[in-house]
Amino acid sequence: MRVSSYLKEYDVHLLATFALTLALAAPTAAQEIVVSAAASLTNAFRDIGKDFEARNAGVKVTFNFAASDVLVTQIVKGAPADVFASADQAAMDRGEAAGAILAGTRRDFAANALVLVVPGRGPAPAALAELTQERYRRIALGSPQSVPAGRYAKEALDAAKLWGSLESRLVFAQNVRQVLDYVARGEADAGFVYATDAAIMPDKVKVVFDVPTSTPVRYPIAAVKDSKHPALAKAFVALVASDAGQAELRKYGFRAP
Repeated sequence: MRVSSYLKEYDVHLLATFALTLALAAPTAAQEIVVSAAASLTNAFRDIGKDFEARNAGVKVTFNFAASDVLVTQIVKGAPADVFASADQAAMDRGEAAGAILAGTRRDFAANALVLVVPGRGPAPAALAELTQERYRRIALGSPQSVPAGRYAKEALDAAKLWGSLESRLVFAQNVRQVLDYVARGEADAGFVYATDAAIMPDKVKVVFDVPTSTPVRYPIAAVKDSKHPALAKAFVALVASDAGQAELRKYGFRAP
């Protein structure tokens, strides 16, 4: 009986030790933060995301790139997000007005320029007014209702009193990268994108000139109020604004805010 009792106690101890060993050996689930960012930030933010993961062991950065208005609508409706980076102030203002932005975390982190592009071998207008020429039958821009670059383009065309005469030729895209693709593939004769987008395809699109905008093209970023990882969200915002983050942004043509 004593031997049997001893063996049972030994088995229990052995099982407990084995269970503890498994628990210690099991990998800890990585923390994940979701960064919802304007489509024009895709390349720069992917690099910054890798840097953030290298600085924060066990943390994974997942990106959701789309038009700024689409992103803020998702966030306001409860879609998971920890950080929001917008291509204009209007989208961020909407997020703040809806109470979706963590107070005290909003800051401008980059600037850009709106440019007119044409296919690499296409004719190049010397001024916006020349877009009324017959050769420019399809002019692409982001939808002004949801895409900041589209709002900037409409503002410029309104200022030049060209919106009405060009409206029937306008092709609206879901985001600025789609505009770039339309022009690069020759599906549009001209298009309005950011200078940073045009720089991605220098062999397929040609920058004609900077388009003047009365509203400066500045990008704000902030932590989301309902973030499950507020400390990490703030840390990502801080990295974007740091010297290291700014250096990554400059690599892709973004300017200081």
